[in-house]
Amino acid sequence: MGWLDAFRRRETGGPKEVRARLEGAMSQRRLRGWLPPLENINSLVASGGPRLLARSRELVVTNGYAANACEAFASNLVGDGIKPSSLIEDPALRDRVQRLWLAWTDEADADGLTDFYGLQAMVAREMFVAGECFVRLRPRRAEDGLRVPIQLQLLQSEMLPFEKIEIAANGNRIRCGIEFDAIGRRVAYHFRRRHPGDSTDQGMVTSETVRVPADEVLHIYRPIDAGQIRGLPHVAPAMVRLFLLDQYDDAELDRKKTAAMFAGFITKTAPEEQLMGEIEATDDSGATVSLEPGTLQVLLPGEDVKFSSPADVGGGYEAFQYRTLLSVSASLGLPYHLVTGDVRQANYSSLRAELVEFRRRVEQLQHGVIAHQLCRPVWARWLETAVLAGALDLPDFARSPARYRPVNWIPPRWDWVDPLKDIQAQVLAMEAGIISRRKVVEATGYDVEEIDRENASDAKRAGEMGLHYRTSPGETQGARATPQTLPETGASGTGSADTTGTDTQQGA
Repeated sequence: MGWLDAFRRRETGGPKEVRARLEGAMSQRRLRGWLPPLENINSLVASGGPRLLARSRELVVTNGYAANACEAFASNLVGDGIKPSSLIEDPALRDRVQRLWLAWTDEADADGLTDFYGLQAMVAREMFVAGECFVRLRPRRAEDGLRVPIQLQLLQSEMLPFEKIEIAANGNRIRCGIEFDAIGRRVAYHFRRRHPGDSTDQGMVTSETVRVPADEVLHIYRPIDAGQIRGLPHVAPAMVRLFLLDQYDDAELDRKKTAAMFAGFITKTAPEEQLMGEIEATDDSGATVSLEPGTLQVLLPGEDVKFSSPADVGGGYEAFQYRTLLSVSASLGLPYHLVTGDVRQANYSSLRAELVEFRRRVEQLQHGVIAHQLCRPVWARWLETAVLAGALDLPDFARSPARYRPVNWIPPRWDWVDPLKDIQAQVLAMEAGIISRRKVVEATGYDVEEIDRENASDAKRAGEMGLHYRTSPGETQGARATPQTLPETGASGTGSADTTGTDTQQGA
């Protein structure tokens, strides 16, 4: 039986045999040319960051799908704003804090173009295009007339040079424009004094930088790898496909346009003879002939007309576009209909399924990036500045500021495909004690205490004016309040009839 040993599987156990079992680590014919370098993401960002950033900005400006995806990303991430709800226990003090914050949001932008929630939308767009955005906290003088003397200035990614990698005079390391101390903490940012691509600002040298302490700068980005120090454009995984697809569409349009320009071609055996119709000479010794509608032309001996029949796009064009845009949407992490605006192949179930998954991703960015890196630091600095400037009187703030800082950031509400079913589900969840009314109200993007104050005010005003509505604040509303039986009517003498879905009463 010794000749059978050649066909038996040999026992394995060494390191080489274990590595051979990992298909992705094999060096066989199919994978022989796949030899990616084992580089850290910071090295990749430092070397390719500027070019990637330039291509990303051009793509979002010139490509319709990329522009639409950018707006969909920003509108779903921040909407009309991620808003704070202070957790201060004293109702009167909490109300003063909320009112002062609301007044300050209109003055938050250092450029004076939008409010604090508009700045959030700009940060979201920069995250999509550049992968990061810098927010500088700018203290102001008392004579500037602000309610709270602090404003926010947005700085683009190009303002922090990727190529600035050196050892500072104090011994700290500067990596991609960010200065780190001996234990890896961020201590400063070395910003350019002007944008390198702004040709309208000729007053300063582009390479000149200024050192800004880290406690005055907020770096907003989503780290995808451990130890990542600069952001990557959100559109980066789909950039190549979007660029090539745009070129393909342009080539297809030009081909169809060129083919449509020629109605037909005239051939003749004697080139010196006159062509039919009016002749217009061309630069290449040729000639074109134009025909009027309804023309009946008699051809001369030797002339023949061959009408143009350009090749059609074919049935594969639509399928190719669909599959390519599906791949682009998956690369962007956005639903297909948000990127393309095409809902022809969608239904209620498919839309809801993809929106649920998409909103999980968005909520991750809302709480882990926007709220944590932008909103919370701004709230803490604003609260401290308001107390120091005398705009707020918070007892014992200097000794225990942490008791006033807790705040709940409420993201914008989600609009569902069938809101009636969702509201009914929320009502049932509240009645069963599964969720609190505060959480349900906050899911709509509002503060529960603000809603309660408005309801109380509406009920008081309606009572004073003698107004009565079908439902009033505090009463049971919705389908569960619908009467199940009709009242007896004296004229007919009939009893109540079992009905559902109506509250119409039959009078005498």
